[in-house]
Amino acid sequence: MSKVIDIIRSSQHPFASFELVPPLKGSDVSRLYDSIDPLMEFNPPFINVTCHRDEVEYVPNSDGTYTKMTLAKRPGTIAIVAAIMRRYPHLEIVPHVICGGASRSKVESELLDLHFLGIQNVVALRGDAIPGQRFFIAEPDGFSHSSELVEMIHQLNQGKYLDPTVKNGLSTDFCVGVAAYPEKHYEAANLDTDIQYLKQKVEAGADYIVTQMFFDNNQYFRFVDRLRKAGIIVPVIPGLKPISNQRQIDLLPRSFHIDIPQALVSELRKTKTLEAAYQLGIEWAIAQSRELLAHGAPAIHYYTMAKTDNVCQIVRQCF
Repeated sequence: MSKVIDIIRSSQHPFASFELVPPLKGSDVSRLYDSIDPLMEFNPPFINVTCHRDEVEYVPNSDGTYTKMTLAKRPGTIAIVAAIMRRYPHLEIVPHVICGGASRSKVESELLDLHFLGIQNVVALRGDAIPGQRFFIAEPDGFSHSSELVEMIHQLNQGKYLDPTVKNGLSTDFCVGVAAYPEKHYEAANLDTDIQYLKQKVEAGADYIVTQMFFDNNQYFRFVDRLRKAGIIVPVIPGLKPISNQRQIDLLPRSFHIDIPQALVSELRKTKTLEAAYQLGIEWAIAQSRELLAHGAPAIHYYTMAKTDNVCQIVRQCF
């Protein structure tokens, strides 16, 4: 098994990595494998698997009142990781671990379960607010910031557990990735403040950074330059998602708080069919990828959203 940071440092050439969304509850495991199988053509050094917190819904009752229900919409991280390991024993899996919806002890238990499975890599994330909440609210005895989660993982790597009665605890050996936002996290006051928060994550023990999607490479180049000036020297992997239809002109900025360049918006609005918009998204991502690689990006991380055909076309053209 290999750590992501070692893969980055030892790789003689840039590489492509991928991120998957687990199938919804009620789906067959074949849906998961169908997302991964096409990507194996590229011999990816690792694949990330996202994690989604439980969702809260209010179900109407016959008397006009509502019942609050907490629902898990997708299988748990441990089950997903185990299923992937069974089919692809030589594939490095990088599960996401999130603060949202969990206490510190629950997160620690999840990390220890992953350690028992032989997982050496995780991405530490705060996670999103639940629907209906404007801002993220931590659980009782939970983490408010991902830097706190990174710090706990670093403590586990030293054999230090939340339970002070555990003496000489087994040390984990996690490599930790964290997220960054070239256009700033929407809750941050400004980009400089956001970079300082990112620096806290690195100082807490993060080994590398993966960015949120962006569609203007200048955003990434300027962002990396500002990170280096701020003293953040860990690798920064750009994250890309090919746009696939005109509706995403409106949906992506709302969901991910990103800008879409006017040149891309104009070209998308000219497309007359779904197929034309889909192909334009592929061509834009190919151009992005080639420019990023030409400017020294150590790798490119593709957000597949469980749909891999367009990503496969892009990677074939660029790697």
